[in-house]
Amino acid sequence: MEMVTRMVADRPVVIFSRSTCCMSHAIKTLISGFGANPTVYELDEIQNGQQVERELHKMGCKPSVPVVFIGQQLIGGPNQVMTLQVKNQLSPLLIRAGAIWI
Repeated sequence: MEMVTRMVADRPVVIFSRSTCCMSHAIKTLISGFGANPTVYELDEIQNGQQVERELHKMGCKPSVPVVFIGQQLIGGPNQVMTLQVKNQLSPLLIRAGAIWI
Protein backbone atom coordinates (compact mmCIF):
# COMPACT_ATOMS: atom_id res chain seq x y z
CA MET A 1 0.00 0.00 0.00
CA GLU A 2 3.05 2.21 0.35
CA MET A 3 3.35 2.68 -3.41
CA VAL A 4 -0.31 3.65 -3.82
CA THR A 5 -0.04 6.05 -0.87
CA ARG A 6 2.91 7.81 -2.51
CA MET A 7 1.09 8.00 -5.84
CA VAL A 8 -1.96 9.74 -4.36
CA ALA A 9 -0.05 12.07 -2.02
CA ASP A 10 -0.57 15.79 -2.63
CA ARG A 11 -3.00 15.21 -5.49
CA PRO A 12 -6.66 16.23 -5.19
CA VAL A 13 -8.00 13.46 -7.47
CA VAL A 14 -6.29 10.26 -8.58
CA ILE A 15 -7.82 7.61 -10.81
CA PHE A 16 -6.22 4.21 -11.31
CA SER A 17 -7.43 3.02 -14.67
CA ARG A 18 -6.77 0.75 -17.59
CA SER A 19 -6.70 2.30 -21.05
CA THR A 20 -9.05 -0.34 -22.49
CA CYS A 21 -11.64 -0.26 -19.67
CA CYS A 22 -14.94 1.40 -20.61
CA MET A 23 -15.90 1.97 -16.93
CA SER A 24 -12.57 3.71 -16.36
CA HIS A 25 -13.34 5.98 -19.31
CA ALA A 26 -16.81 6.75 -17.93
CA ILE A 27 -15.46 7.67 -14.48
CA LYS A 28 -12.68 9.84 -15.95
CA THR A 29 -15.27 11.62 -18.11
CA LEU A 30 -17.62 12.16 -15.16
CA ILE A 31 -14.95 13.67 -12.91
CA SER A 32 -13.44 15.76 -15.71
CA GLY A 33 -16.94 17.03 -16.48
CA PHE A 34 -16.90 18.88 -13.15
CA GLY A 35 -13.79 20.74 -14.32
CA ALA A 36 -11.38 18.61 -12.31
CA ASN A 37 -8.05 17.58 -13.77
CA PRO A 38 -7.46 14.16 -12.21
CA THR A 39 -4.11 12.46 -12.13
CA VAL A 40 -4.70 9.25 -14.09
CA TYR A 41 -2.49 6.19 -13.85
CA GLU A 42 -3.15 3.74 -16.69
CA LEU A 43 -2.04 0.49 -15.07
CA ASP A 44 -1.58 -1.24 -18.43
CA GLU A 45 0.80 1.51 -19.56
CA ILE A 46 3.00 2.22 -16.54
CA GLN A 47 6.05 0.17 -15.66
CA ASN A 48 4.91 -0.96 -12.20
CA GLY A 49 1.23 -1.33 -13.12
CA GLN A 50 0.88 -4.94 -11.99
CA GLN A 51 2.40 -4.18 -8.60
CA VAL A 52 0.06 -1.21 -8.14
CA GLU A 53 -2.89 -3.40 -9.11
CA ARG A 54 -1.90 -5.98 -6.47
CA GLU A 55 -1.74 -3.23 -3.84
CA LEU A 56 -5.18 -1.97 -4.84
CA HIS A 57 -6.51 -5.54 -4.47
CA LYS A 58 -5.01 -5.73 -0.97
CA MET A 59 -6.81 -2.48 -0.13
CA GLY A 60 -10.09 -4.19 -1.00
CA CYS A 61 -10.58 -2.78 -4.48
CA LYS A 62 -12.29 -5.45 -6.53
CA PRO A 63 -12.27 -5.03 -9.46
CA SER A 64 -8.98 -3.18 -9.30
CA VAL A 65 -9.92 -0.53 -11.89
CA PRO A 66 -11.22 2.05 -11.96
CA VAL A 67 -10.33 3.13 -8.45
CA VAL A 68 -10.77 6.73 -7.35
CA PHE A 69 -9.06 8.66 -4.57
CA ILE A 70 -10.32 12.15 -3.71
CA GLY A 71 -8.34 14.21 -1.24
CA GLN A 72 -6.01 11.22 -0.66
CA GLN A 73 -9.04 9.24 0.58
CA LEU A 74 -10.07 5.99 -1.10
CA ILE A 75 -13.53 6.49 -2.58
CA GLY A 76 -13.70 3.15 -4.38
CA GLY A 77 -14.79 1.96 -7.78
CA PRO A 78 -17.49 2.99 -10.22
CA ASN A 79 -20.40 1.94 -7.98
CA GLN A 80 -19.21 4.13 -5.12
CA VAL A 81 -18.46 7.10 -7.41
CA MET A 82 -21.84 6.85 -9.16
CA THR A 83 -23.63 6.56 -5.80
CA LEU A 84 -21.96 9.79 -4.68
CA GLN A 85 -23.01 11.44 -7.95
CA VAL A 86 -26.65 10.34 -7.62
CA LYS A 87 -26.73 11.63 -4.03
CA ASN A 88 -25.18 14.96 -5.12
CA GLN A 89 -22.18 14.29 -2.88
CA LEU A 90 -19.45 14.03 -5.51
CA SER A 91 -19.16 17.75 -6.25
CA PRO A 92 -18.77 18.74 -2.56
CA LEU A 93 -16.01 16.13 -2.18
CA LEU A 94 -14.18 17.54 -5.19
CA ILE A 95 -14.51 21.07 -3.81
CA ARG A 96 -13.19 20.08 -0.36
CA ALA A 97 -10.23 18.34 -1.98
CA GLY A 98 -9.38 21.47 -3.97
CA ALA A 99 -9.99 19.72 -7.28
CA ILE A 100 -12.61 22.24 -8.44
CA TRP A 101 -13.70 25.74 -7.51
CA ILE A 102 -17.23 26.97 -7.82
